[in-house]
Amino acid sequence: MALNRNEMAARAATELTDGAYVNLGIGLPTLVPNFVPEGVTVVLQSENGILGVGPYPTEENVDPDLINAGKETVTTLPGAAFFDSATSFGMIRGGKIDAAILGAMQVSATGDLANWMIPGKMVKGPGGAMDLVHGAAKVIVLMEHVAKDGSAKIVNECSLPLTGRGVVDRIITDLAVIDVTDAGLVLVETAPGVTVAEVVAATEPELRVSDELKVEA
Repeated sequence: MALNRNEMAARAATELTDGAYVNLGIGLPTLVPNFVPEGVTVVLQSENGILGVGPYPTEENVDPDLINAGKETVTTLPGAAFFDSATSFGMIRGGKIDAAILGAMQVSATGDLANWMIPGKMVKGPGGAMDLVHGAAKVIVLMEHVAKDGSAKIVNECSLPLTGRGVVDRIITDLAVIDVTDAGLVLVETAPGVTVAEVVAATEPELRVSDELKVEA
């Protein structure tokens, strides 16, 4: 059976290492901090100028002036720092972010990412994703394996406007974990009760199955 959203976020959290500086995209990735493994501390960065983002505030602790790049109210942890967006993007472009976990509309067989707009629909702007996918040391996509209409989101070529070419390192979905390699897409893990055949059927490009395929119990 496919993972639910919390289970997907928990799986993505296992990718984070102690002391890592991490940027999370809007949507599913914002759930990841709830599942960071015990003993692992990560420093969350928001590209509008916060280092040390904490959990979402309770209703009585909402500060409307304290928001992340997705315009959501947040809290900060002890030692947090605030700075202008130029400094924030200097941090990103300078390679100081260890990992970026982003949502996606499409990922191609070669790791191209489309996640910032759908033509014809209102968009607030590209945000920081175009910088993050080139500046972060590791780019992880966290998304449902197929779209709401059942169409593939892992495709041979992206049909939507690109955020970056050849930038994705790993794809984590409700069905599987897939690595983007020079030799193509490699299936490294399946969700509990999900077969290799089911993952292959839901994926447009050809998948190579890892010799060390892990099946989650």
